[in-house]
Amino acid sequence: MIASRMKRLLWKGLLAIGLIGLTRCNPGSPTEPAWQKENRALISAHQLTERTLSGLPQTTIASNLEAAKVTDITRLDSTLLYPGVSARLFWGSGTMISVLRLAPNAQVPEEVLPADRFVFVLEGSVEQSVNGLPVTMISKKREAPDGTHGGTPRTDFIYLERGTKHAVIAGAGGAKLLEAYSPLRLDYLQKAGIKNLPAGMADVETAQTPNVKPGKVYDLYDLQLTELLPGAYSRLVTGKNTQLSFISMEPNSSFPHHIHPEEQMMFVLRGACDEILLNSEQGMKPNNVVRIPANLVHGARIGDLGCDALDVFWPAREDYAEKEKQRLAAFHAIIPGNAKPELLVDGQKQKPLLTFTEGPKWLNGKIYLSNMYFDQNFTADPQKSSTVELDPSGRYRNITEGKMQTNGLYPYKNGHLLVCDMIGHRLVEMTTDGKIVKTIADKWEGKPIDGPNDVITDAKGGIYFTDPQFTMEKEKFQPGRAVYYVSPQGPITRLTKPNEFAMPNGILLSPDGKTLYINNCYDDESWYPVKSDKDNFIWAYDVQPDGTIGNGRKFAKLFLIDQVMDRKGRSSSADGMAIDKKGNIYVATYYGVQIFNAQGLFIGMINLPSFPVSLCFGDSDMKTLYIVSYSKVYKIRTNMEGFVQYL
Repeated sequence: MIASRMKRLLWKGLLAIGLIGLTRCNPGSPTEPAWQKENRALISAHQLTERTLSGLPQTTIASNLEAAKVTDITRLDSTLLYPGVSARLFWGSGTMISVLRLAPNAQVPEEVLPADRFVFVLEGSVEQSVNGLPVTMISKKREAPDGTHGGTPRTDFIYLERGTKHAVIAGAGGAKLLEAYSPLRLDYLQKAGIKNLPAGMADVETAQTPNVKPGKVYDLYDLQLTELLPGAYSRLVTGKNTQLSFISMEPNSSFPHHIHPEEQMMFVLRGACDEILLNSEQGMKPNNVVRIPANLVHGARIGDLGCDALDVFWPAREDYAEKEKQRLAAFHAIIPGNAKPELLVDGQKQKPLLTFTEGPKWLNGKIYLSNMYFDQNFTADPQKSSTVELDPSGRYRNITEGKMQTNGLYPYKNGHLLVCDMIGHRLVEMTTDGKIVKTIADKWEGKPIDGPNDVITDAKGGIYFTDPQFTMEKEKFQPGRAVYYVSPQGPITRLTKPNEFAMPNGILLSPDGKTLYINNCYDDESWYPVKSDKDNFIWAYDVQPDGTIGNGRKFAKLFLIDQVMDRKGRSSSADGMAIDKKGNIYVATYYGVQIFNAQGLFIGMINLPSFPVSLCFGDSDMKTLYIVSYSKVYKIRTNMEGFVQYL
């Protein structure tokens, strides 16, 4: 009799679920959300195609976010999860986000996870236990770069599957974490005071393949940026049932009305935007979140500062996962999947000391580079500077010391080097033992050149160099920053108008010699004396038979870091560049080593612990990138053969 009664109750439950499903699919039914009628009209007006996904579990748990209404999470109740551990929770149909604050040394006791979990360390540090094995996870903010240091940010995260035993202990300074659970955690909801919870949570029927391995700690900045739409790039973290899209949207970009069959929660981390939700626009800023149900019409207009956000999709978007696969295929065609930057030299722990390494070039089995001395305010001192010969094994020696503050270098005739003696206002030819053979250029129209910075040669023996006037004199000799060409016969031509570039820095020639590339280091800064229209672009020019240039055009747009966008600057800190024989370009910037193909399309990024200053190809096969960053030298293997114009 008990069994018969249980069967009747089970059938009643199944019938009720079925009726709920029918009423949700019936337009105009009493349970239809109020926004649906307006949404259907917008779908028709914008000629959008509505799609539905099968295999999604129904839930009786209502979200604490009203559909299409922006909410500030600081106004959500704070829930005490454990002693010293509080959280602000928001959730949709299948994913819960928990923003945790942990007091110093606070603990989440060991528990068996009732749902798949992603956790990101936003501030501080934690010891995360995974099935009894501890791993340390940290967060680091980006350092404001100066003449002595410029650390890049780090956000550690880990993916743990349902059923994993885990525990957390906060570091001595406490921690801020962002957790994502799918399906929802019923114990967290109970602690938040939610009533009438079901006994369990069903999961999606068809799981995605996660793009990260369970139990492994990753740095979010090591993930490649995938272009989702023009002006929108994302680091994607995909689980079996949910997807986290850490998206960066360019300043003043816009995204038209669109829909998708996955539910989305958008959580703004930096910057601002006006989110288009149905027929309205609602402003969003950091700590604002909005829930966008499946097939709700939405879009966005991005403000002057750009906008970084976390988009949470349930279930995971297959189209985004496919775009990421294509991005990784293009990146790994250049950088092997198992290749990571290796520290070759730490010039603060080895002798002679290195301070600000620059301008590396490969010549006859060695790397030659500049060891520039700067203090924190970028005040130079040639007496503390040197030029260095580095063996691929990591051993190095000074070939000049205390005489010049050299910058860019390039192989020249007879196994010599072209050397930008920046503080000495000249371009010289020097032997690899440090002996100056002759001065190539030191004047333009009878006045000293200010500060040669980077240099290359063409196949005829002509020489291109940049002069961004990055020198110590308050009064400059020349009327502005410029790029110059020294013909094989000796005469010098100024190729760009004074201050046409706010700060011309890195310079390259294509392997066929037909295109000259110039990058722009600083622009649109209140503290910098020049503004230009070059912004954060690499510019390309056609090279004429006499070495002059024409047809200047934007070639590649460089990514900007958050601090630059926050002050509405356009400084990428683009410095040294390298090129391979297929025309792919590698650019050292604040953000990392940015890689573009021969058409100027973004391929990917190499992340380093501090921002890279310059780089070159080397080794016997010319397939290793050597990257200099302040006192350190890193190397990473590639699939490409670097190009250098040896005369």
